[in-house]
Amino acid sequence: MPYAKSFKGLVEFAPGFARRATISHVLFDFDGTLSLIRQGWPEIMTPMFAEMLPALPGETLEARLQLCNDDIMRLNGKQTIYQMIQLAERIKERGGTPQEPLWYKHEYLRRLEVRISHRVDGLRNGSLKQDDLLVYGARALLEELKRRGLPVYLASGTDEYCVKAEAELLGMPRYFGRHIYGAIDDYKKFSKKMVIERILRENAIQGSQLLSFGDGYVEIENTKDVGGFAVAVASDEANNGSGQYDEWKRNRLRSVGADVIVPDFRDLDGLMECIFGT
Repeated sequence: MPYAKSFKGLVEFAPGFARRATISHVLFDFDGTLSLIRQGWPEIMTPMFAEMLPALPGETLEARLQLCNDDIMRLNGKQTIYQMIQLAERIKERGGTPQEPLWYKHEYLRRLEVRISHRVDGLRNGSLKQDDLLVYGARALLEELKRRGLPVYLASGTDEYCVKAEAELLGMPRYFGRHIYGAIDDYKKFSKKMVIERILRENAIQGSQLLSFGDGYVEIENTKDVGGFAVAVASDEANNGSGQYDEWKRNRLRSVGADVIVPDFRDLDGLMECIFGT
């Protein structure tokens, strides 16, 4: 692939890759694509699920943890509530009486807030810089899209009040303005697919004019479904700036048709050239 010569780091192109100079609007996922505030969230959710899930006779903790992790990661990118619905269904399968899925979501968020409180506090008191908790090269990408006059939108499966608060801490309103969307308790009234449909409808554009960046299969799949151009960010969140892929993400994102896969945004010039031609 000749476009790969523009990249100093890792990059992967889909078969039949072609530039898309007609792009007019851009959609971003948040956690893992831009923000690292919640890095390590599976280390909170997976043990919580295993704790809540009744054990089968002879089942080891390791097997239960693996089952829970598989369920969680299969739904990664959708609203958090879907993972909680899956947990409730698993509990029923094993003869238990689950709480309402919202109860599990609120308990997970309570535990996660404890895990990430030092990051939030660090951003507030200045002991952490905003870019310390952004995927490598993310701000330069946003600045470049702003320079090109491309409107950007943010859609996350995380609760909207959390997304907006964390986006503010990271200085994201400068780029996204009011176009920051996240999950709500009435989960049927929000999805990334709905955000995409709204972008197309309100701006009277074709799906082929949409560019998306994401580290979860949902935004990639939804973008490809409307004919958009999808950049998968297989970010190694625990080692930000390593330039290496998270292999699980890479394989998952390849399977849903991403046009380009990168580990982060270090090769900004190459990325812009391969998408826009300039």
